[in-house]
Amino acid sequence: MIQKTDCFIACSALADVIPLVGQLRRSRVVRHISLLVNSEEASRMSPPKDCSLVVTESLQSTSFLMQLTEHALAPYTLLCLKPMQVMLGESALERMLLVAEDTDAAMVYADRYTMEQGERKAHPVIDYQEGSLRDDFDFGSLWLVRTSLLHKYATNDRERDYQYAGLYDFRLFLSREGCLFHLNEYLYSEEEIDLRASGVKQFDYVNPANRAVQIEMEQACTAHLREVGALVNPHIYNKVDFDEQEFEVEASVIIPVFNRAKTIRDAVESALSQDTHFKYNVIVVDNHSTDGTGDILKELCRKNSKKLKVMTPERLDLGIGG
Repeated sequence: MIQKTDCFIACSALADVIPLVGQLRRSRVVRHISLLVNSEEASRMSPPKDCSLVVTESLQSTSFLMQLTEHALAPYTLLCLKPMQVMLGESALERMLLVAEDTDAAMVYADRYTMEQGERKAHPVIDYQEGSLRDDFDFGSLWLVRTSLLHKYATNDRERDYQYAGLYDFRLFLSREGCLFHLNEYLYSEEEIDLRASGVKQFDYVNPANRAVQIEMEQACTAHLREVGALVNPHIYNKVDFDEQEFEVEASVIIPVFNRAKTIRDAVESALSQDTHFKYNVIVVDNHSTDGTGDILKELCRKNSKKLKVMTPERLDLGIGG
């Protein structure tokens, strides 16, 4: 396995990437190393010896992926997509390459350790399955991609060029071309800079400030569903007769929950505060939470008894979606 990989490292501060660059230089499977920087950083940065700069304003754009094809010449492309300190474990890249070749995967990603305020924590990720569409699926910082597929993506006709959803569109393309293989081994460590709870992060998607991002993500997802034959055509179904009978409300927001004391209040209050011209209610299915979620829901019910309904199933083994 000689010089089979071109490596591209997101960089906002040279000091952060020097250790990783040193590790990659010592690897016999690396052909070339490039640092991904914006134009402002490029104007004041001198790349380390035997490294080059790739100037890009966004790692999420389609244009960034087009740039990569000009520099990615080895059979595999390693993307380090977060501008933070990343350290490889012993022979980590070699291990990823072996698995990529053995499985013929379109992409390989691995478990990692995160450094959070000086403490190292295990951060396993989950297997990618057909139908995994969420745009924030956690692959970690390191993606090992088959370069031929990167070039194929660049030459394919696409519906549009994306400013925010390019990387997401590329990942969906890879999932159509082959396996996105989860290597269940801790192969690297990275500095974690976003220390918010996962329950808080999940509301980023509905932040009005991210509307342009949301629209592009939905466009990319719709295009993918069309490609795999999973897009539902609403015009082939009979129109629903809403006047068939009387309903107390026109719509219901249903929230299944289990042990989400930190986020359930925000979720319910957000649903209850919607400004509509029709009547609706909010139904929370609490699957026997044990962390105080139920107490919060009782409090909310007392304040919103007409609009909020809380249900608890008889069975105890249903989990969050029961």
